Amino acid sequence: MKKNKKRRPMIAALCAFVGYAVAAVLGYWLVMQLSSNTHDRAVEAGVTAAFVWGPLGAVAAGVAGWLLGGGSGG
Repeated sequence: MKKNKKRRPMIAALCAFVGYAVAAVLGYWLVMQLSSNTHDRAVEAGVTAAFVWGPLGAVAAGVAGWLLGGGSGG
C-alpha cells in the first residue's frame, strides 16, 4: 500500500527533472536559431533556457508524470 503512494511522486519528480533538461536544451537551441541579437546571443539563450523553457518543461513533464505514473491508484 505505501509503495503505491510513493510511486506517483517519484515518477513525477523524475519526469520533471528530465523534462527540465530536455526543454532547456531545446529552448537554448531554439533561441540560438531564432534570435536576432548579435552581441550576446549565447547569454540570452542560456538565461532563457534556464529560467523560461526549463521550468515550463519541468512543470509539463511533472504533471504528465503525476497523471500517467499513478498506476491503478487503488
